[in-house]
Amino acid sequence: MRVPLSWLKEYVEIDLDIKDLAHKLTMAGTEVGAIETIGGWNEVFVGEVLGVIPHPNADRLRLVSVDIGGEELTVVCGAPNVTQGQKIAFAKVGAVLTDPRTGNKEALKSAKIRGVNSSGMVCSEEELAIGNDSSGILVLHEDAPVGTPLEDYLGDVVLDLEITPNRPDCMSVLGIAREISALTGKDIIE
Repeated sequence: MRVPLSWLKEYVEIDLDIKDLAHKLTMAGTEVGAIETIGGWNEVFVGEVLGVIPHPNADRLRLVSVDIGGEELTVVCGAPNVTQGQKIAFAKVGAVLTDPRTGNKEALKSAKIRGVNSSGMVCSEEELAIGNDSSGILVLHEDAPVGTPLEDYLGDVVLDLEITPNRPDCMSVLGIAREISALTGKDIIE
């Protein structure tokens, strides 16, 4: 069973290091098979698309103006689904992203594309390594706070738990939160 740490924190205060928490759970009989970190993005922020205009030297490319919290940047984008007013994941120059063609992690560099400087990138799920869709950009919920690091908005830690048949009480997020409460002495949040 996979349980996000952010969900557990809705039910119980967790102030332990994630490895210490995993060790406590494992020693109590709820084995943590793996700890997966979602995120680890540096220089990637929640942005808002301010405008989209056609690229002057390319039919399939567009120039996208993005606000990332008081800083407005223009990038060249080929995604078909980018429109004004969207909240998106924006990577500044220097961000380390996954190249969808090779699967390798690479630092984003400033580029001149068809004569226009592109100072960043509007990201897809695949470039952020959170999904397999690279056909267009990742569109965030409209309440996403502009300028917030994407790590703070989408990042999380997921515990992959090995639940034994004799512990059906641990087959839910609340059940795992109760187990953590019992192990740490923290009260369940009602």
